[in-house]
Amino acid sequence: MNTYLLGLIAKWASIVWLSVTGLFSDLLFSEVKFEVDNINQTKNSAASITEVAFDTLKIYNSKLPKNITITKQEGQTGLAYTDNINHKMEIIEKPVNAIIEVGTGDYGEYVGKMTGYGADCQGCNGSGFLSCRTSSGQTWSLTRDGETYVDEEFGKVRILAAALDKFPCGTIIKVSHSKLGTFYAVVLDTGSAMRTAWQQGIVHMDLAFVTEKNRAIYKATGFNIKYSVQRWGW
Repeated sequence: MNTYLLGLIAKWASIVWLSVTGLFSDLLFSEVKFEVDNINQTKNSAASITEVAFDTLKIYNSKLPKNITITKQEGQTGLAYTDNINHKMEIIEKPVNAIIEVGTGDYGEYVGKMTGYGADCQGCNGSGFLSCRTSSGQTWSLTRDGETYVDEEFGKVRILAAALDKFPCGTIIKVSHSKLGTFYAVVLDTGSAMRTAWQQGIVHMDLAFVTEKNRAIYKATGFNIKYSVQRWGW
């Protein structure tokens, strides 16, 4: 084989080798584009990211006692991108405003006495129908519907009789009782003993039971019971 032919074969082999290595090089080192947010704020930065404060919106509710404030939505700060050269700001993430509900109703903390009664109590007709109607306008019977009520806002609660001229129908009360513990109740009934006590400046509430035969009814009687109004009426 002459020298010219050998040189031609060597040249052809080198071209094939460069083509193959170039192909693998493209596969191994292909260009990837990506973005990096520079959150480090220094004097020499051309841009910076800053927080955007949220506002607090207040909703005033006369059904809430003035001593109660409810957070309806937590506030969250937003983010803004600022071009320090052109002094232009762009909102990256909008802030979320805080929303709070502020009570404007009567102050709702009381201390008083409690008793218990059943639908078959002395002087009761046994039907268990209560003085108040529900939020949907329906009548309620202890014997038919039971001694607990499902409130749209507070869920399952007990039923109380109270002086309606102060504690209107639908009033939700947090009760702290030394024997029965802490529970929520709704005012759905009244009685002469409750009305007379309130006229004398005494808070007296009666806890409803389906029947007087329930032995827990005797635990209901107590003094220095704490009543904390959570909502005034429907």
